[in-house]
Amino acid sequence: MTLGDAPNEFKLNNPPTDGISAVKFGPNSSQFLLVSSWDTTVRLYDVSNNTMRMKYSHGAAVLDCCFYDAVHAYSGSLDHMVKVYDFNSNAETIVGRHDAPVRCVEYCPSVNVVITGSWDQTIKLWDPRAPSSSAGSFPQPDKVYTLAICGDKVIVGTAGRRVLVWDLRNMSYVQQRRESSLKYQTRCIRCFPNKQGYVLSSIEGRVAVEYLDPSPEVQKKKYAFKCHRIKENGIEQIYPVNAISFHNMYNTFATGGSDGFVNIWDGFNKKRLCQFHRYPTSIASLSFSHDGSILAIASSYMYEMDEMENQVEDSIYIRHVTDQETKPK
Repeated sequence: MTLGDAPNEFKLNNPPTDGISAVKFGPNSSQFLLVSSWDTTVRLYDVSNNTMRMKYSHGAAVLDCCFYDAVHAYSGSLDHMVKVYDFNSNAETIVGRHDAPVRCVEYCPSVNVVITGSWDQTIKLWDPRAPSSSAGSFPQPDKVYTLAICGDKVIVGTAGRRVLVWDLRNMSYVQQRRESSLKYQTRCIRCFPNKQGYVLSSIEGRVAVEYLDPSPEVQKKKYAFKCHRIKENGIEQIYPVNAISFHNMYNTFATGGSDGFVNIWDGFNKKRLCQFHRYPTSIASLSFSHDGSILAIASSYMYEMDEMENQVEDSIYIRHVTDQETKPK
């Protein structure tokens, strides 16, 4: 199926010129999309008008970004820096730094704090009302690969398949220490909008659905499943699951893999709701808009096979999704 066959989908103009690390919709609007890239930029797109509104740069590849509110973005980079950018005044401020690349940047509205996770084996909290002062640095057992906000908790996935649950209102100790139920390296963690649990993906074509309540009867509900695997000439090819994004209304979620496919899942009923057409290359990041009407899809080669001769250009697709694709049956 070519894109010409998908009238509900279009490509954004002026995409980044190198790998896309994150796409994230604004907190209350399906109009604005923030995109960070290995081309050292963070870009703000107006998806309704298919225009790039503005961009700013770091000294090296930008690995993640997030909205703080409608007019401020935070970003973290391979240059170890955390920046905040004010769209109204076009002013950037260096908020602080880690001792190694900053891999994750998330905002927690319920506690009003920005959290960054780094390969320096720490997460740091930043108070948006007092930029350039860290509200604390907290050691993690290994490099931070992914983190997710779950109400007033933050779930941190590190190297070594470890998962830590912290309470942002009391960071004096780790609430839960877990090991991933998947055998291979963790790629992405995202939380259910109902805050009951999280979904974790690995480099080995698997996804785990986990619950936060440690009681044995709730833990019985957890499970894992295989996905993003393709049989080619009788041989099963297994692909990393790079991206997860939740539909806020329905608690369903999308996964994106290096096979170029996006799947939508109903995690509670253990069902795949649909699969979109194959995109030109790996799915690097996904973001549902807050009302669940639009899914932003970053199709961006992630060097799974090293350098390629005819590398596909990095693209961001904006897809209008329907209830039929996203609502539990």
